[in-house]
Amino acid sequence: MQIIHKIDDFLLTIFPELMGGGGGDNNLITSTLEKYYTYGPYKPKVNIDNGWVQIEIDTPTIISQEADYKKTVALCEKGKYSEAKPILKKLIEINPTNSEYHRIMGQILSDEGDQEEAINCIIDALRWDSKNGWALLMMGNIFAKFKDDIPTAMKYYDQALIANPKDNITINNIGANLMQQGKLEEAKKYFYEALKINDQYANTHFALGMIAEMEADLQSAFYSTIQAIKLNKSKDVLYQNSVRQSFEISKKIIATDTGKKIFREYRHKLEFDDDRKIDIIQDEEIPTAAKFEFAENYDRETHIVKYKPSYPAVEHLIMHELVHLDFVIEARKGELNQLFISTQNHKTEFIKGLEPTIKKFNKMGVSEKSIADYCSNLFEGMNRQIFNTPIDLFIENFLYNEFAELRPFQFISLYNMLQEGLKAVTDKKIVELSPKDIISKSKVYNLVNAIQFKELFGFDFIKDFNATSIEFKHATNFYDEYLQYKDDKEPAEEYELVLHWAEDLKLDKNFELVDEHEYRTKRTDVDNLLSSIEKDPFDLESKDPYKQREMDKFQKSQEQIGINMAVAMFMVDALQFFEDKTKEEIKKIAFEIATQGTQGYRPDKDDYRINLVKGKTFSGYHILAYYYVSWSLAIPEMVSQLNLPYEAEYKMALTMHKPNK
Repeated sequence: MQIIHKIDDFLLTIFPELMGGGGGDNNLITSTLEKYYTYGPYKPKVNIDNGWVQIEIDTPTIISQEADYKKTVALCEKGKYSEAKPILKKLIEINPTNSEYHRIMGQILSDEGDQEEAINCIIDALRWDSKNGWALLMMGNIFAKFKDDIPTAMKYYDQALIANPKDNITINNIGANLMQQGKLEEAKKYFYEALKINDQYANTHFALGMIAEMEADLQSAFYSTIQAIKLNKSKDVLYQNSVRQSFEISKKIIATDTGKKIFREYRHKLEFDDDRKIDIIQDEEIPTAAKFEFAENYDRETHIVKYKPSYPAVEHLIMHELVHLDFVIEARKGELNQLFISTQNHKTEFIKGLEPTIKKFNKMGVSEKSIADYCSNLFEGMNRQIFNTPIDLFIENFLYNEFAELRPFQFISLYNMLQEGLKAVTDKKIVELSPKDIISKSKVYNLVNAIQFKELFGFDFIKDFNATSIEFKHATNFYDEYLQYKDDKEPAEEYELVLHWAEDLKLDKNFELVDEHEYRTKRTDVDNLLSSIEKDPFDLESKDPYKQREMDKFQKSQEQIGINMAVAMFMVDALQFFEDKTKEEIKKIAFEIATQGTQGYRPDKDDYRINLVKGKTFSGYHILAYYYVSWSLAIPEMVSQLNLPYEAEYKMALTMHKPNK
C-alpha cells in the first residue's frame, strides 16, 4: 500500500505537529509520519523527494503475520514462553528485518534466565532499528540488574531517552540506577521528571519514598509510599514492598515526639477556645480505645481525654477525641449542638429484639448475669457506632487535611481499629453467637470506615468484610451522603447523618438527639423547666436545629408541589376518624402526636404509631395530616404554631368530608 502527500500547507493542517518545523524539516516529517503509520511492530518506509512524501506500508506482511504476532504477545503475557517461541522463530525467519520480533525474543530469553542470548537478540533488534526504545530499555535493565554494569546500562538508557523523551518508564529506570549507585540527588531529578510525564506511576512514588527514607525525611517518605499504594491497582511485589515500607516508616515517625507536640499545641488552643482545662490520662478500663469526658456531663471543672496506652499511635487517639470537642465548641457558638441520649426505655426496647439470642444462651447454660452483661454491651456498642461513625468520618478528614504530620499516626491507629472492627463482624465464633441483624448493621458501619480508609491511605479491606449486596449498598450510600457534606460542612450538620443512617438501619429507637442548650437549661433550672412546660407543653416553640432544618426543607418542597393531595385525602380519613370523638378525646390524641413529634416527623417514614389510635400504622404524611386535623378540631388557636403548611389541604378536606348522619 502506498500513500503520497504533497509537502504544503495542507499537510501541516492534517499533521499540526509538523508546524514547529515549518514544513521544511525532513527529519521531523519522516519521524512524524513513520510514527503515525506504524501498525504494531510494522513500520512503514518514508521517502521524501522533490516536495512530495511517499509512505510505503507492507500490507501483505501485516495481513499474513499479524495473527501470529498477536498470538505470540498473548502467550508471553501468560508466561507461556515454550508455546510462544516456535511461533516467534518462524516470524523471524520470514521477516528478520522486524526489530520488534527480536526484542520480544530477547524478553523471553531474559525472563527464562538466559541473559547472554537475550543480549544477542536485543542487539539484533537494535541493528534493524537503533531507535527501538523498548529494546534499549531492556538492554539497560539487563546490564543494570544482571550484569551489575551501571555505566553500560546508562549508555542504553540515554539512547532510550533520546529515542523517546516522553517515556516516563525509561526515565524512572534511569533514576533507579542512579539511586542504586548512591547518587540520590541526580536520581531524584529523573524521578521528578518521570512524574511530570506520568504522576500515576506507582514505581516512581515508591522510589522517591525510598530516597526520602535514606535522607531521613520520614514525612516525605511516608507521603510517597502511600501514593505508591494508592496508585497500585494490583497486589504485586511492588504493592507488598510499599505496604511494608509504609509500616516501617510510620513506626519510625511514631517513635519521635512529633505526635506529642501536635496534640499539646492543639489542646492548648482548645483550652483557650473553651476556657476549660483538658486533662489527658491513661485508662485501660475504658470500653473503647479512647473517649472524651465533657466536664458538663460529670459536674467538674475540667474535660478529660482517656486513652488506652496499649494501643499503637495513641497520639492519634488523643487528637481524635480533641476534635470532638472542637466540633462541639463550633456548634455551641450558634446553640446548635445536640446530645445523644439513650435511656433505660431505649435499652429495654432494644433488648426485646434480642429474645432469640437470649433463648439460645439460656439453652447453652449461660448465666443470667452474663446474658444481661452481653445485652448491655451489645446495646452500648451499637450506640457507639450509631453516634460515632458519621462524626468520625468528619474528624478523620479534618485530621488528615489539617495535620499532615499526624498522618503516619492516623494510618497505624486506624489500621489497628479497622482490623478490630473487621474481626468483630467476621470472626466465625462471634458471628455464630451474635444476632444476625445486629452483626449486619455493625458491618455496615465498619464498611463505611473501611471505605474512608481506602480513600485516605489506599488500603482496600472492603472485600474482607464479605458483605452482602444490601450491606454494601447501605455503606456506599452512607459514604456518598457524607461526601455531599464533607467539603462545606456547617457546625452540627454531622448530627443529621447520625439520625439519617440510624433511621435507614432502623436503629433510631435506640436514642434521642436533643438540643443541648435547652436540655441543660431545663435540667439545671427547675423554675424555668416548669414554666416552659406550662407555656409550651409539646415543644412547639423549641429551637431544635435538626427539626427546624427538616421542616424548612419540607415546607420548601410543599411550596413547589402546591396542594398535596395525599395529605388532603389523609385529612379526610382523620375527619372521619374524629367524627364520633369528643373534643377532649381529640385533644388527648393531639397531645400524644405532638409529644411524639418533638423531634420532628419525617414525611418519608412509614412506621409511626399512636397509642390512642389502635390498629393503625402511619406514614409520615398520614401522621402529619392527623396532627394538623386533631389540633384544628381541639385546639384551633394553636394550629399556626405547628408550622405545617396545610391550610389549603385542610380547607379541601373539609369540602370533601361527608359527615355521617
